[in-house]
Amino acid sequence: MPKLGMEPIRRKALIDATIHEIGRAGSLDVTVSQIAKRAGMSSGLAHHYFGGKEQIFLAAMRHILTTFGNNVRRELANASTPYERLEAIVAASFDQQNFEPEVVAAWLSFYVQAQNSDDANRLLRIYARRLNSNLVFNLKAMTSTKKAEHIAQGAASMIDGFYIRHALQDRTPGRLETMAMVMEYLRLRLAVRSTS
Repeated sequence: MPKLGMEPIRRKALIDATIHEIGRAGSLDVTVSQIAKRAGMSSGLAHHYFGGKEQIFLAAMRHILTTFGNNVRRELANASTPYERLEAIVAASFDQQNFEPEVVAAWLSFYVQAQNSDDANRLLRIYARRLNSNLVFNLKAMTSTKKAEHIAQGAASMIDGFYIRHALQDRTPGRLETMAMVMEYLRLRLAVRSTS
């Protein structure tokens, strides 16, 4: 008989193990057995909690997206102007938790999986819509709706693009330099001075 209260602990352990194993492999080329072993449990128990590798991976991405959402809310709580809110969104996008190598590898795998999995594609669309909505909302306070949508598309492309580059290239800018480049793009497009 399973111990009461163990399910959330075991699920979290499997999610953490999934992210770690994807980071180690650099792809989704991992097995449920490898994930379960890293989590310190049997593959049967992993299947019991999630059903299969795709469901474990989707749970791991939901966890990463929840962490990202929490980071956005935390950063936005300290921002008052539209420009400060843009800085907060960019800072949350490159928060240290999100920029760990295994999380970056999970993002890259997520982009690939979204092309073949309806569930992963749906999660990716939700993430993209939320990021776009947050950017456009604040940009519209500083420019026209049409320009705001255009600038938001560029900023979102840079954010996602830096994750892809970070996963695929040895020499990429660090997290802080990456944030500075995205903010420079926003300043140039909005023609505003830096607050730092």
